Amino acid sequence: MKLTRYPEQIALLPYIGKWLTLASLVAVLSGTASALFLFALDFATNWREAHRWIIWFLPLAGFVVGWIYLKVGSSVEAGNNLLIDEIHDPKKVVPLRMAPLVLIGTVVSHWFGASVGREGTAVQMGGTLADQLTHIFRLRHAERRIVLMAGISAGFASVFGTPLAGAIFGLEVLAIGRLRYDAIFPCMVAAIVADQVGMAWGVHHTHYAISSIAPVTFWSVAAVLAAGIVFGLVGMAFAKSTHAASAFMKRYIPYAPLRPMLGGAAVALAVWWLGTRYIGLGIPVIVEAFQQPLAPWDFLGKFIFTVGSLGSGFKGGEVTPLFYIGATLGNAMAPLLHLPFALLAGLGFVAVFAGAANTPLASTIMAIELFGPEIGPYAALACVVAYLFSGHNGIYRAQRVGLLKHRLPPVARDRLKD
Repeated sequence: MKLTRYPEQIALLPYIGKWLTLASLVAVLSGTASALFLFALDFATNWREAHRWIIWFLPLAGFVVGWIYLKVGSSVEAGNNLLIDEIHDPKKVVPLRMAPLVLIGTVVSHWFGASVGREGTAVQMGGTLADQLTHIFRLRHAERRIVLMAGISAGFASVFGTPLAGAIFGLEVLAIGRLRYDAIFPCMVAAIVADQVGMAWGVHHTHYAISSIAPVTFWSVAAVLAAGIVFGLVGMAFAKSTHAASAFMKRYIPYAPLRPMLGGAAVALAVWWLGTRYIGLGIPVIVEAFQQPLAPWDFLGKFIFTVGSLGSGFKGGEVTPLFYIGATLGNAMAPLLHLPFALLAGLGFVAVFAGAANTPLASTIMAIELFGPEIGPYAALACVVAYLFSGHNGIYRAQRVGLLKHRLPPVARDRLKD
């Protein structure tokens, strides 16, 4: 049926022009914010490494950030989950204060030595800044949903230097088992342009080298399948542990600023005992995982430090710690599965994230962007298996179940709905 007197492709041009403009604006805002954030993060990390005594002030820093959020940030404390909820059920524009609050909170967390990531901050800044266009252009609910998704994609892409993965992440993270194709063009444009904006500001991303990829054989496929199961279970354990720690702290410590204060004290004492290997982003250790055998308990150390930091209320993200956990776990399993250290580290890097965030497609594409196309078949297998074995929960509470991962017994389906 012909809907207009013009060919469909001609009628599409205004749509392309509109979303090219809006998505590019989102990308410029998000890419610039991410560049500022990454520069501040580098400064904070380098300063902390040069003055390691600063870790003893982590409890005080946690109290201050918690107090600020209590006084002026209670409406935006949900972070990524607030953005996802607003996409599912649009209610009101995300307050602009979310962007500076999460930026300052995350930089302070890293400066004083908490074990947190950076994805959450970039995504929240991207989504918040994008949503301000709702007022300027008087966007309808359907258009606002797409702008928010473009902001998420732009933030993810610009902080990791993975534009295609960032675009798919914004489409995939909202609901398990479903993609929002109505936003695919804005998300692609926003992610690609935001990545270019970050590089124009001088942002440089870490390079992870995988020197050789094992040939595809029966054993290598079986080994990657086994590794994928472990990666998925660890991703599920991380998500559940973080949520449980947060619920425990909220239940037994009603006054919010005391939670990161006590969590910071625990982290500081642990650093005094174990050293600084498990705090901050941990990029040097991730790089080591691609180069040489590491202690088999490194993944567990980062797991515990990150759960303690995020669960007690420090600001940041989960994704880079998940990269650390996955890369070091893969490194530990490599001798057992008779596969190269770098290959298993790379697969763990993306697959634990795929399981914890329920984003197997974005994670697979990220592997190809970071490590090269040769890893594609193995990455796809590891990420999909990790996704299946991580259950129907994840690091984002607002993420909905669009389609079950596999057929469940009636009792299990009812429990999942509840």
